[in-house]
Amino acid sequence: MLAYHFYTLSKPVIPILICRVVSKDLTFFGASAAVRRNLFACKYNVFPRIYVHVVLMFLYLHTFFVTFVVNKQHFHLYHYHMTAFLVSLAILIGGYFIYGYIVERVIGIDPARTTPAYTLRDDIDFVPMPTWKVFLIQFLNIAGLGPIFGAIMGIMFGPAAFLWIVFGTIFAGAVHDFVSAMISMRSGGISLPEIVGNELGSTIKNVMRGFSLLLLILVGTVFVVSPAQLIAGMTPDWMTETIWVAVILGYYFLATALPIDKLIGNLYPLFGVALLFMALGLMFVMLFGDVTIPDGFAQGLGSRRADSVPVFPMMFVSIACGAISGFHATQSPMMARCLKNERMARPVFYGAMVAEGIVALIWAAATIAFTGGYEGLSEYMANGGTAGSLVKDISMSWLGAVGGVLAIIGVIAAPISTGDTAFRSARLILADFLHLSQTKVLRRFMLCVPVFLAGVGLMMIDFNVLWRYFAWCNQTLAVFTLWACSVWLARRGKAYIITVVPAMFMTCVSISYLLCAPRPEGLGLPYQFAVGAGCAAAVIILGLFVRWKMSLSRIQLPDEA
Repeated sequence: MLAYHFYTLSKPVIPILICRVVSKDLTFFGASAAVRRNLFACKYNVFPRIYVHVVLMFLYLHTFFVTFVVNKQHFHLYHYHMTAFLVSLAILIGGYFIYGYIVERVIGIDPARTTPAYTLRDDIDFVPMPTWKVFLIQFLNIAGLGPIFGAIMGIMFGPAAFLWIVFGTIFAGAVHDFVSAMISMRSGGISLPEIVGNELGSTIKNVMRGFSLLLLILVGTVFVVSPAQLIAGMTPDWMTETIWVAVILGYYFLATALPIDKLIGNLYPLFGVALLFMALGLMFVMLFGDVTIPDGFAQGLGSRRADSVPVFPMMFVSIACGAISGFHATQSPMMARCLKNERMARPVFYGAMVAEGIVALIWAAATIAFTGGYEGLSEYMANGGTAGSLVKDISMSWLGAVGGVLAIIGVIAAPISTGDTAFRSARLILADFLHLSQTKVLRRFMLCVPVFLAGVGLMMIDFNVLWRYFAWCNQTLAVFTLWACSVWLARRGKAYIITVVPAMFMTCVSISYLLCAPRPEGLGLPYQFAVGAGCAAAVIILGLFVRWKMSLSRIQLPDEA
């Protein structure tokens, strides 16, 4: 029976393996680069190869549908209530191979181009690292508590959360992370404010420097407090939250100042194992255990929250790191300094975002499965439950004592591995702004000290207040990044539509949220006015972009300019 289950689960993967054979970015099958280029050679038109990928994707979805939905009598997991989760998972995986490939072709990956890891190597921040390590660091950098706590809070809005996680990841978040990383690589590994400023002007650059620094210090602060609270609850009483805050801050300082391949490069694989165990363990229970996921699509996409908070724009801010997050664009340039070859940019940056989307999807499904539905989830929260307590209850109940502890360690490792790189990115932004070389340890300490003092100051503010402001700042940063990416693509004659569409959507989300969110984090204006103003702002900015695009010279800039 076990062999049959393995065969059944493996059938949908076969078309993806075929898809990887014909894809130019995978060399472990043994085909030379020349053979793979000539297999579907087309110098000026990428569509023949895209057709192949699309056909294979349809084959994949067909096989998946037949295996998991039609043949219900063979395997107990194929009941109706598992279908939404399985289809969502299939689309996420397929999106990496299809849309990720299209975005890669738009960018124009050049495996022969030397990356900043070699041209600017200093063995501090510019360090060539193995691709699997760069992927794990990027994944853990961008994950944090976002795809866990964000997914839990987001699924309270109803089944629309599944759609946002899936399509937001594929068409917005992964594109955002991938394109910003490629711009950084083509520009000598520059940080996010420099990227935005180069495309949108010096005034915006200075605004983004302050805004990015604030966001990064805010993230680092949030991800000191939350893991300290979790660890304090699992340790003896004398090991208080204050002690753990001091321990985590000490680790953060070392991780910020030391060469990236020393502390971060050696610890992250261990953190990654814990986080992946947590996610895969929960998915295994949902697939093979006696679990029903009451997705609720039959009842529509309206809000399921007891307080009737509208889905738009609130849910799109609650689920940030599991779909799109501006914070990711501060992390992608940091890892762009460590990538050995552009050919691995899509697996690392687009792939890490898809992996995070899968983690968010798993936690969203696990939340409503464990609580019995949206009403049960609302009741759980109304009785004093929190996202943190729900994570603990799900982990302990489904994975047992040992598995639950490992899962909770994964949940703790996620924010810690984001907090340290948030402070590190803040140091890099300051170094870029001051044009200060970071080869000497004393200069790194000079920048670390004020950054950490600011973080300690923010700890005096209530955690819930910090998180509320972080959510809006995060999505606003994504707006600036997407518009800057659109300008970069337009100047080089590339298909800027891949970033303009999500830029317009996130503009509407960010402005609508700011206007209608209750005070103090918002202005508390009427909902209809807020949404209308958000949509109008998105259209106006699009009009300005189109007007600017029409005034551009026909001469296209090189990618390095």
